[in-house]
Amino acid sequence: MSHVDLSHVITEGMETYPGLPVPQLADHISREAAEEIYGPGITFQIGVVTLCTNTGTYLDVPFHRYADGHDLSELALERVAGVPAVCLDFRGVGSIDLSPDLLVGLEGHAVLIRTGHSNKWGTDAYFTDHPFITAQAAQALVDAKVACVGIDTLNIDATVGGERPVHTILLGHEIPIIEHLTNLDQLPADGFVFTAVPPKIVGCGTFTVRAFATLPN
Repeated sequence: MSHVDLSHVITEGMETYPGLPVPQLADHISREAAEEIYGPGITFQIGVVTLCTNTGTYLDVPFHRYADGHDLSELALERVAGVPAVCLDFRGVGSIDLSPDLLVGLEGHAVLIRTGHSNKWGTDAYFTDHPFITAQAAQALVDAKVACVGIDTLNIDATVGGERPVHTILLGHEIPIIEHLTNLDQLPADGFVFTAVPPKIVGCGTFTVRAFATLPN
């Protein structure tokens, strides 16, 4: 087996989405302080991370959109761990429709949507004119009974207004969403499995994940 890392690196002060807090990284116990506690030459580091839950590559569950939806602590692993997956290439398409015919046979699969927008990560261009999927595409994914849906762009919804129909439809049917993926160009169209598991946090609807694909050699 081989693995492809599909997550962005998190660094001090990086911006994931305009207006959201940026990560702050610090030492709770530094290596120098550890020597004073444990003895000369015995060092440990314990860090403190102040992190908006929508940082880097992250996953949404129903509680993100719905007050009565399940939170991260209730996420079923079969939705996001070792899930058979496909990668659909929609580079050059701004508003992405997914026909039911394209999703035949994908029940229980992770559907990853490659737009190429992740190439703009870390630049101002990442925050403008990003690709997204339509409400009709979201409904087609629901009808296909997919396990989860991921995309390599700023948001799976259009962000020109306040409406978020894709989040509304997918999370309303308990289909997790993974946004800000990267390296989808390294994946085949199918024949791999996908994993993106967040920590089990009560009262939280989204969190950073280490997303990756597992490919047979």
